[in-house]
Amino acid sequence: MNSDTLAGQGTNVGGQIKEVVGKATGDEQLQASGVADQISGIAQNAYGKARDFARERPFASAALAGVVGLALLNTLRGKTA
Repeated sequence: MNSDTLAGQGTNVGGQIKEVVGKATGDEQLQASGVADQISGIAQNAYGKARDFARERPFASAALAGVVGLALLNTLRGKTA
């Protein structure tokens, strides 16, 4: 686990707390802020996990990036695989 996954989990939990408090108090702005924090935390956690995967399996990461890149290029050119 790296700092991104830990920070992402912390942001997610903080967002859940803000959402619950916002619901309990009827504060829609606090509730929406909590949901936004949760989304941010989930994204940061996923980034941290992807970074760990890339460090542990560099060849698999490169192959995956190549396949995704080719699929994206074919999609942008209007061709299907």
